[in-house]
Amino acid sequence: MDANEPATPDVQRLRLRRMGIDTYQEPVLYMHRDCPVCHSEGFEAQSRVELALNGRHIVATLNVVHGDFLQPGEAGLSEAAWRLLQAREGDTVMPRHPAPLESLGHVRAKVYGRKLTPGALRSVIDDVAAGRYSDLQLAAFVTACAGDRLDADETIALTRAMVDAGERIDWGSGPVMDKHCVGGLPGNRTTMLIVPIVAACGLRMPKTSSRAITSPAGTADTMETVAPVDLDVPAIRRVVERTGGCIVWGGSVRLSPADDVLIRVERPLDLDSQGQLVASVLSKKIAAGSTHVLIDVPVGPTAKVRSREAAERLASQLERVAGVTGLQLRVMQTDGTAPVGCGIGPALEARDVLAVLRGEAGAPADLSQRALLLAGALLEIGGACAAGEGAARAAEVLRDGSAWRKFQEICEAQGGLREPPVAAYRQPVPAPRSGSVIGIDNRRLARIAKLAGAPQSACAGIDLHVRPGDFVERGEPLFTLHAESPGELAYALQYAASQAETIHVIEDD
Repeated sequence: MDANEPATPDVQRLRLRRMGIDTYQEPVLYMHRDCPVCHSEGFEAQSRVELALNGRHIVATLNVVHGDFLQPGEAGLSEAAWRLLQAREGDTVMPRHPAPLESLGHVRAKVYGRKLTPGALRSVIDDVAAGRYSDLQLAAFVTACAGDRLDADETIALTRAMVDAGERIDWGSGPVMDKHCVGGLPGNRTTMLIVPIVAACGLRMPKTSSRAITSPAGTADTMETVAPVDLDVPAIRRVVERTGGCIVWGGSVRLSPADDVLIRVERPLDLDSQGQLVASVLSKKIAAGSTHVLIDVPVGPTAKVRSREAAERLASQLERVAGVTGLQLRVMQTDGTAPVGCGIGPALEARDVLAVLRGEAGAPADLSQRALLLAGALLEIGGACAAGEGAARAAEVLRDGSAWRKFQEICEAQGGLREPPVAAYRQPVPAPRSGSVIGIDNRRLARIAKLAGAPQSACAGIDLHVRPGDFVERGEPLFTLHAESPGELAYALQYAASQAETIHVIEDD
């Protein structure tokens, strides 16, 4: 431009404004309908818009505002977008069209039945991890891969692409133990018992765990009621070097970040893709530096895996991908017919874990037994004891207090041990008739606990008083609801009353 020409006004730059709107993990941009950028760039609702600030780039979905709470010269950001851009009030941006997503062509090809090559999957996953896909585009990819639409080669390639899209932790030589449960079983909080048992036996077990998305509690939610879990990689290293184990939130580190993005749309769609499940589980284990992995597959009519045949198909695919990627893996089928322990919800599940570790009278025996079975298997595959001796060794470590001391050590290294909170409002739900408990619906029980406020309210959930086979008198409590507010308690009670067969009691002859 000639030095004598007048400068063109910088009408493209918009002042950032934090809208305080929670859009979960999806970055959303808000612009006024009269914004000059909207007109000049041809943006409209649901457009994908790229924003750059201090070397950071995001692609956000545009929502167009008609009210006067946002001015034409402002760009409003959702909480997710604000966090990703690391924005501050007064910052300005120049919205622009993002580069075309070439990888969407591979997704379209898969929709029409073509096989995804390793290069195609790498291109898709790189774009997913970078946040370039909208939720609609993510849904298209998830749907195209649902059911049995990913073959073994595609599953292996997807696993590798998901690992390569994020960070990897290298723990050096020697075994690094890990464990995963495919889910669907309320109260199954064995990880918080297994890690201290395994670490007390001299094996390393740096456990990165997830928060709940559709369940009443994840391991990270439960652990957070007794110790901090939001640790970065250097902090995780310090804890593991000091104690031999940790139980932290995986979302605080970039291990297979594309998986976290895909899960965001997989769960609401409720689509079952075995290939994506395998890639999701194993990519996280590989990225975390694990060498020996135990997979717990609960099987039951209201669990995630409902039949032995389905469990065997899943195990076969897990073992094949693990073999190709260098993981030593064992799959164990366990009983998934009823919840584990008494508590369902973060604080109540933590209470059960602490009771088992402390050897308290009344500690849930089923939680203890399941944890010892799984911990024993890990000790065997990690070489800490001979085959067939793992469960006995794990029981000894739990009984003599070594596991409790190790758990306290881990919690202190992560930031300090505390007691889980207790709910202010509680209400028992009585048995409608006298008789024997012949079944418990895992899904309905989890739904009731969520309506009571779990996991957002850490103290909310269910305290279960019966097991299959127990006899109850009419009016005796089947479970007690815990809630942080009377409104949540009433809401959960209303749903529980409408679901009479959540706990099936049949009158004895």
